[in-house]
Amino acid sequence: MTDHDLSKPDIRKANDCPPLPVNASVLDRTVYWLGIGLGSGLPRRAPGTWGTAGGLIVGVPLISLGFIPFLALTIFSCLIGVWICGRTSDLMQVHDDPHIVWDEWAGMWITLLPLSYIFSYVFPTPEDPLLMLLQPMFWGWLPTAFILFRVFDILKPPPIGWADKKVAGGLGVMLDDIIAGVMAAVVWLVIFISVMTFVPDSLPLLVPQ
Repeated sequence: MTDHDLSKPDIRKANDCPPLPVNASVLDRTVYWLGIGLGSGLPRRAPGTWGTAGGLIVGVPLISLGFIPFLALTIFSCLIGVWICGRTSDLMQVHDDPHIVWDEWAGMWITLLPLSYIFSYVFPTPEDPLLMLLQPMFWGWLPTAFILFRVFDILKPPPIGWADKKVAGGLGVMLDDIIAGVMAAVVWLVIFISVMTFVPDSLPLLVPQ
């Protein structure tokens, strides 16, 4: 087992979130709270799941901005996340502590990109984009995206596991969740298209009226 592996807490056990250094600057305090998902990553057990839920809650209103703005914010979250997660790890003095969940936020938003595209261009509500939040179809597909991302993030099939174990620093914290988000988004889209194609009786329930 490498030092990289030894530096990570056992996520199967309850772990306290490493505290912020008392002498941290305002910038470091801001980065720390972003790193722990504005507090969504604080729970001692399953912080990754709680953090993903926090990312989902924040992501839902962002989707209403439209696909292009949401895509831009997602890309930005991935890029700046390398620095946020790397700096938060330094402040905690632990590489990829499970309470660092900005990577889960970014991965969850990647998973939501197909949903954002569909509601922006396939089933748009141009009179008021916020009306999408009232559609049963929208809320019906959110849990599928959440579950798929968590499955890929927890099981870490190749190449997610490789990125998690072999890539260091902030990039290493982010990369496995980015890949998990991409894989979950692809599977979500396949499931969505399959349901829309092969279960036509469900269309009245799935398509906004």
